[in-house]
Amino acid sequence: MSPDRLARLMAGMLITIGTLHFVAPKPFDDIIPEEIPADPRTLTYASGAAEIGIGAGLLAPRTRRFSAALAAALFIAVYPANINMVRLWKDKPLAMRAAAIGRLPLQFPMIWAAIKVFRGSR
Repeated sequence: MSPDRLARLMAGMLITIGTLHFVAPKPFDDIIPEEIPADPRTLTYASGAAEIGIGAGLLAPRTRRFSAALAAALFIAVYPANINMVRLWKDKPLAMRAAAIGRLPLQFPMIWAAIKVFRGSR
């Protein structure tokens, strides 16, 4: 897949998920690790705004390279919340536990995609 097409797909995903942070913030609040010394709702809104901003930046060729670098950093930064979700869902039904565990390796292709867009942009 071309870096241009990958950038558009990643932008759509980020803008959609970022919007969900504002429309339905509670599930995002709930997976923020307690160990992070900040208000979960503030972090939910901040990460949603970052996702929307990075997604928008990926759509514009002039800001695509910088936005791709930010996307890779964001995907790394939210990984602790994904790990925390596994911890929090250890007593949930099997399907929910499997979904939480299944999210962990999916973060790596997203990081790889952001790096591919970064390298393919000028």
